[in-house]
Amino acid sequence: MKIALFSDIHANLPALEAFFRDVDGRNIDSIYCLGDLVGYNIWPNEVVNEIKKRKIPTIAGNYDFGIGRMSNECGCAYKTDHEKDNGKVSISYTNFLMKDEERAYLRTLPAHIKVEFQLNEDKLNLLLVHGSPRKINEYLFEDREEKSMLRIMEGADADILCFGHTHKPYHRVLNSGIDGQDHFRHAINIGSVGKPKDGNPQGGYVLLTINDNSSILDKDSINVEFIRFDYDVETAAKGVEDSPLPNEFADMLRKGG
Repeated sequence: MKIALFSDIHANLPALEAFFRDVDGRNIDSIYCLGDLVGYNIWPNEVVNEIKKRKIPTIAGNYDFGIGRMSNECGCAYKTDHEKDNGKVSISYTNFLMKDEERAYLRTLPAHIKVEFQLNEDKLNLLLVHGSPRKINEYLFEDREEKSMLRIMEGADADILCFGHTHKPYHRVLNSGIDGQDHFRHAINIGSVGKPKDGNPQGGYVLLTINDNSSILDKDSINVEFIRFDYDVETAAKGVEDSPLPNEFADMLRKGG
């Protein structure tokens, strides 16, 4: 089974349209969205409606959760007063743009999606979250201590944990086995479609392949492919610059963070 996983569109319609063009040519079996449809750009309603039109199973990101409730708080971890001020503009403008039906959709999004496979007389649990299983806006960066990451995954009974939120893709394989018995777990940050932060302005997503021989006992039996695709960054950046949003958001799109 080939599964496409994408996240963190952040109202970037040109990026989402380019993502669909790319993924539609890859003969996937299923597709999931890990949230943060809105914020930081001018097309939140259009993005929501594209997701709805395709009937894509989607979980709530922290931005979706806040905007769905017309909150002035997105749960973002801004580090400086300047970032907080820019963030307030984004939240305010997104709340201004959102229409009632699209906002109501955001309120209905689930917190996580769990898919249980029965393979090789054993289960294989795939858990999709936005930030972490514990909190919608918890950041799981690549340098998180292995013991901490394993504790989170074991607590959630996740053999494959897929998440977004940091906008920085990576794949870590950890072994939680005991007494010489392997139990491999995969922590996968799927990156961002519409607001990458890894220095690459291309949009990104993941193709996860699970075969009939995939097993927690074999770390190489699960394939994770990071896909990058071009999109019209200038149109997305111009959308920001022609709006009340801070021009810095446009610069971030051009620079990939």
